[in-house]
Amino acid sequence: MTHSNSGDAAPSIGAIDELIASFRQGEKPREQWRIGTEHEKIGFYREAREPIPYEGERGIRAILEAFAERFGWQPQLEDGYPIALLRGEASITLEPGGQVELSGATLGSAHEACTELIQHLREIEQISEPLGIVWLTLGRNPFIAREEMPWVPKQRYKIMRRYLPSRGSMALDMMVGTGTVQTNFDYSDEADMSRKMRVATAAAPILNALFANSPFAAGRPSGYLSSRAHIWLNTDPDRCGIVPAALEEGFGYREYAEYALDVPMVFIHRDGRYIDQAGRSFRQFLSEGLDGETANLEDWELHLTTLFPEVRLKSWLELRMCDAGAREMICALAALTRGLFYDPTALDDALHLLREIKGHLFPAALENAARWGLDATLLDRPLSDWARDLVTIAADGLKRLNVVNSQGRDERIYLCPLDNILDTGKSHAALLMELWNGAWGQNLDPLFTQSYFY
Repeated sequence: MTHSNSGDAAPSIGAIDELIASFRQGEKPREQWRIGTEHEKIGFYREAREPIPYEGERGIRAILEAFAERFGWQPQLEDGYPIALLRGEASITLEPGGQVELSGATLGSAHEACTELIQHLREIEQISEPLGIVWLTLGRNPFIAREEMPWVPKQRYKIMRRYLPSRGSMALDMMVGTGTVQTNFDYSDEADMSRKMRVATAAAPILNALFANSPFAAGRPSGYLSSRAHIWLNTDPDRCGIVPAALEEGFGYREYAEYALDVPMVFIHRDGRYIDQAGRSFRQFLSEGLDGETANLEDWELHLTTLFPEVRLKSWLELRMCDAGAREMICALAALTRGLFYDPTALDDALHLLREIKGHLFPAALENAARWGLDATLLDRPLSDWARDLVTIAADGLKRLNVVNSQGRDERIYLCPLDNILDTGKSHAALLMELWNGAWGQNLDPLFTQSYFY
């Protein structure tokens, strides 16, 4: 989840054109395009097989304090509790169940994004190993029921914890038990945003299947290769799934703003406190105010962070449909994103490939991808075939971009894990199911003793 500190110091707003202007302010010329990655990890005590509470000598708070003391991260406090860290453009934040998220800096290539990721994993390993902590980079907590999970002391999560279960049966599972990897990328103008949003939205079930990595729940197979995706489909129908207008002609900033205005609010932020506004209308807030408060641009930006579609627009675009995974899969997503969206020919090719994927195919396409992975079909084609075409388009795009590392190798090197998945037809989730039924003897303890994910 993305976080924002909104307040009452910003100028008031009262018209949708002012909301649209916030998207225009995100436009960047091609030479300034960057990429950012975000990924979440679910921590456990290795021996006890228990989740990590916030407090205690080996708790989440102690881990954040160790990052600050040993690696120069700056703590961010709320009610006296460290709840995030900053270092340069990067941040480390906490999800409701204590999942630790790295929100990376905006960087120029997948090479740089992967280097940043390696540094982060080395730092957290140095802190965690003496504490007997292991971090599972899976799309879903494979062991612990939501009722048994600890909660971190963040104001906004208290409001979401109360409100979201009224919207979906698995909302609390989403909050305390899921892990996602996402990429953030730029657009040059409204037309460029629209084209990228169209491709990313149409590709959502394909990428979910390709990156599926969460087949377990409560210590057993869940019936889904991406149970994380299944959970999100049962979190809140207003704010999850896709933005249908993104797959229609004429989609632009106004259409996304209209979509966002139709999603109920969760809270606003005033004087350092989150104020519960759950279920109320931002349209009314914009036009009339609420409880004596008038809307400002920071309220709008905060509201946008409470929308959870597969592809989200802020002053950049976010791909949000992939399960958390091993380091190489995070690097692969960064490279795939650059290849698809930053080479103009690749973007054209992807638009052509996905042109027949329309809004009426969702959410069935997302549900089928979550359950069956690459074996699911879309328009009578296996998702594995769609994924092969997308990876090929991205590889060609990266070849044309030709951004090389110190060994003279371009970003296509990071697509190798995706090639392996498509060559074998087995996602990481499918491999986990093979281990469950074979070498692991239907026991998940090896997750704590093998370096498969870390």
